[in-house]
Amino acid sequence: MSTSRNGLAWEESGFGLTPVWTREPSLAAIMNVCREKLQIKASEACDISFYAEGAFNKLYLVQTRQRQLLMRVSLPVYPRSKTRGEVTTLRFLRRETDVPVPEVIAFDDSCENEIGFEWIIMELMPGVSAYKKWRTLTMSQKGALVQRVAALQAQIFRHTFSGIGTLTVDGEQGSQNEQPGEIVSRFYFWGDHFDYDVARGPFHSTHEWLASYLEIIINDQITAKEEAEDEEDEEDAAFALTLAHRLADLLPKIFLAVQGSLERSVILHEDLSLSNILVNEQGEINALLDWECVSAMPLWMATIVPNFLRGSDREEEPKRQDYADESDNESARDSEHHDLDNEGKNELYWIHLMEYEKTHLRRQYHAHMCSLRPDWDAEMERNAIKEDFARAVFRCGQGFHLKRIAQWADAIYKGHFPRLKDVLEVGLRS
Repeated sequence: MSTSRNGLAWEESGFGLTPVWTREPSLAAIMNVCREKLQIKASEACDISFYAEGAFNKLYLVQTRQRQLLMRVSLPVYPRSKTRGEVTTLRFLRRETDVPVPEVIAFDDSCENEIGFEWIIMELMPGVSAYKKWRTLTMSQKGALVQRVAALQAQIFRHTFSGIGTLTVDGEQGSQNEQPGEIVSRFYFWGDHFDYDVARGPFHSTHEWLASYLEIIINDQITAKEEAEDEEDEEDAAFALTLAHRLADLLPKIFLAVQGSLERSVILHEDLSLSNILVNEQGEINALLDWECVSAMPLWMATIVPNFLRGSDREEEPKRQDYADESDNESARDSEHHDLDNEGKNELYWIHLMEYEKTHLRRQYHAHMCSLRPDWDAEMERNAIKEDFARAVFRCGQGFHLKRIAQWADAIYKGHFPRLKDVLEVGLRS
């Protein structure tokens, strides 16, 4: 692809590639753009301050006499398509559903502006993240939140599209003819992947989409094998390459290539974490956030449980008194949940409690989806092998559990259909 990504660089760290800014957005330029787009006179107040930072974005709080907004300035990881796709998705959801998402006030999906980066000015949604609020909520409040998410998901899934890809519009800004376009996802734009000569959508079918995904994995492993610094690295790349080819051979056995009509799809937020759910003091949902890499995905993926409900099963509620108190060293260390109050208890207690809660909340989500869509159980059963195959492809791309995935693929070839989750956890018993 030839689209410029000026302002973006990739740095190699111990955990892989990281996107970095080669130049900083100017606060003065942000101020000028905000005044112009919001029609704020020079004599009127308009304060701009840094608000937060994500993997690809810098957020700035825009305060005027009438309101507070956010301007999000974005790295050009996928020029034009990422910004346009997010704006299109947000506007569609606000128009067609009750899903609480920010209103887009203005945007520029090019870098040809005073700031020098793509940007969106959007509504600042009220509330605190459910992640920070979670431990203070009752189980009843958590159940109500899960049921509300299910209701919102069911609304979204009633709107289907033809083909797979990130939403875009034909014609002028403001058009209401949203259709899938090129797919915008981290895997397709990460590092060198952006420059690979592979199909990017809109895809006619799951078969076409996953074939493209596997082509990227194969290209990666060919390069890794050629650039291996020792025999072990070369063997690892060769194993991953063989597995990717094996999955490519298995693909048409799981997903038929659609001939003629396009496969149906729905908007799917694949990273609906607690951090992306804003709630009020009662734990009621104020907003669902982070729609920047959300696409219209195959209809069968709608039965996948939301991100914030995934995890290990735990049937028995952990007893607080059975866990040690938090040590001074533990409370000071930088853990995954270092910003939460452990209330003096060992972090293992909170991990097990979350597993227990998610186990029961998954059942509530499932029961509510069944009440909203009576054929939900049948859909889940039909989609199980499809979900497992897609997860195998994704994990292969990440380099995780390759030997277990190979075991699973061998079993599928032999006509057995174990769940991938079971194979990843315990392997296949002889």
